[in-house]
Amino acid sequence: MHMADALISPAVGGTLWAASAGLIGYCSKKVKQDLDDRKIPLMGVLGAFIFAAQMINFTIPATGSSGHLGGGMILAILLGPHAAFLTMASVLTVQALFFADGGLLALGCNIFNLGFFPCFICYPFIYKPIVRDKASSGFIMAGAILCAIIGLQMGAFCVVLETLFSGISELTFATFAVLMLPIHLAIGLVEGITTAAVVMFVWKSRPEILSDSLSLHVVKGYSIRKVIIGFAVAAVIVGGALSWFASSHPDGLEWAMFRTAGVEELSSPENGIHSSLAAIQEKTAFLPGYGFKTEKSPTGEETAEAWPAVNPGTSVSGLVGGLLTLCLALLIGFIIKRRKAART
Repeated sequence: MHMADALISPAVGGTLWAASAGLIGYCSKKVKQDLDDRKIPLMGVLGAFIFAAQMINFTIPATGSSGHLGGGMILAILLGPHAAFLTMASVLTVQALFFADGGLLALGCNIFNLGFFPCFICYPFIYKPIVRDKASSGFIMAGAILCAIIGLQMGAFCVVLETLFSGISELTFATFAVLMLPIHLAIGLVEGITTAAVVMFVWKSRPEILSDSLSLHVVKGYSIRKVIIGFAVAAVIVGGALSWFASSHPDGLEWAMFRTAGVEELSSPENGIHSSLAAIQEKTAFLPGYGFKTEKSPTGEETAEAWPAVNPGTSVSGLVGGLLTLCLALLIGFIIKRRKAART
């Protein structure tokens, strides 16, 4: 559900950039107030894991479409909403800058769509009321699945609205919405089951992490070393090898665009901010499309890749991207920690 710049007008892109920047500032302030030193490394490894997990598109049967994990609910449940939003922003910034996944003008939209709804709507108003004071495997799973589905539906509808208000593409509102919401309902169901599985792993390994994020009670002195190692190993395996098994079908957004306008990718305006940001992204994205840069064939035709696509470029992208996300999330955490220490 990473939007490209071709869908977004400068006015909408700038507005959502401002909204996302404001939320990042707000979250930084909130995290600084109640920062737990253990949360900083957890932000880093979870960011790396979500980056790797988003590389794997899974096929939606009988549709010709695919989807990938958003990860917002995993982050919100394990980190709390404010640290989760900062971590999601780190993931999406690395993807846009270095892998050309999502446009730079649309980066604010993508951060808002994938971060705001799970962190600030689904988590506090749905997940916490379901799980608080009665945490059990059943309630945790039900809350995770329900919130993942609702959060993705909200994000998908926001994509439709942002496209509508931009008015620079030929995607009609009604048709686009009718296609976007059902396909992301299916994707949300898979995401919900995956979210529940990941959260259950942490709950069984270190239930204090969930208690802290839910503010049920703060437990001091417990170690999260095994959880951190587990997510770090998972990020390496998923990004380095399991990413080969990503579906070749278009994702839900591309699928809906094709059935609405007949193309999976729309052309951006050739002048103005669109072209300027595209030129910047072309320079910063050293692994565009999660692979090594390649020259186009003389005929301009693309050859179909085998599945699984055992590709060293994909593996390098998964490992390098996870490392960059880890570093960026850690840097954010340490900056917040230093600013807090300077004021005390």
